[in-house]
Amino acid sequence: MEKEITPIKDHFGRSLKDLRISVIDKCNLRCTYCMPKEIFGDDYAFLPEEQLLSFEEIVRLAETFAELGVEKIRITGGEPLMRKDLDQLIAKFTEIPGIKDIALTTNAILLPKRAQKLKDAGLKRVNISLDAIEDEVFKQINGRGVVTLPVLKGIEAAQKAGLQVKINMVVKKGMNESQILPMARYFKGKDIILRYIEFMDVGNHNGWDFKNVVSKKQIIEDINSEMPIEPAEENYYGEVASRYRYKDGGGEIGVISSVTDSFCGTCTRLRLSADGKLYTCLFASSGFDIKEKLRKGLSDEDLTEELTSLWGRRKDRYSEERAEHQGKNRKKIEMSYIGG
Repeated sequence: MEKEITPIKDHFGRSLKDLRISVIDKCNLRCTYCMPKEIFGDDYAFLPEEQLLSFEEIVRLAETFAELGVEKIRITGGEPLMRKDLDQLIAKFTEIPGIKDIALTTNAILLPKRAQKLKDAGLKRVNISLDAIEDEVFKQINGRGVVTLPVLKGIEAAQKAGLQVKINMVVKKGMNESQILPMARYFKGKDIILRYIEFMDVGNHNGWDFKNVVSKKQIIEDINSEMPIEPAEENYYGEVASRYRYKDGGGEIGVISSVTDSFCGTCTRLRLSADGKLYTCLFASSGFDIKEKLRKGLSDEDLTEELTSLWGRRKDRYSEERAEHQGKNRKKIEMSYIGG
């Protein structure tokens, strides 16, 4: 007999619908805005395997969260495809009552060999990170001198496997604003949604400064000047991207304006880090260590109570309060632990 779903709400009445699970903190790239090579060098100490949550622990948490209203799971990293046997985890997610959607965020380099296996296991969608279409710009960003071809092959493999594809482009002034139009030109008409993301103040090592933010307004103006677009309706409550469609029918783009706009009021997301901590906000300073409790023999009843209480206490609204935090030495969790 299936357990009843008991939706829970936080302090501001926001429901819990989305669970983002980072399965590993390692990545094969060193993108300047996420894992700059100056900090994450060859001698950087990543988490040993025993400190990562096991698939069994992850599934147990996902099952409990599904009973509390979670409907969507997104697998992130680091680079999640660096975790072995990821298809086995996805297959287990498909068996959880209440889970309606399973997605993956990846840089796509390892997708050619794994896309079909992931799709067969139950994966539905991939969000692929690509911050430039021109090789020289992309090489400078990713810190490894990698050209775009391996990513483009990963995109092709994902589409061939029948996965829905979105492309995520983080836009930073002085880094890749020159790529806004070339990226739009390349992906227009390819049945792929390109999403531009304002450079965010996540983590402590990416040198974030507001003056490096290219705003949604500017991005939209740049694209509209060459390829006319118009606003499109949102797909679902709490959608983070503002949607626009090409007037000539060439598809759509999105802009995630987490700096110049606020979407805290409709945020339904909880994040599980690679080291087994739960974060109620992308910009959180600290997390709730659920791994320690699981490994000390926490009962199912107590686990449900812990997770219900954690979400019920949630008061996060960082993007609405961002101005109050500027200039303060506020430590934040690294993107590589919670995957965005």
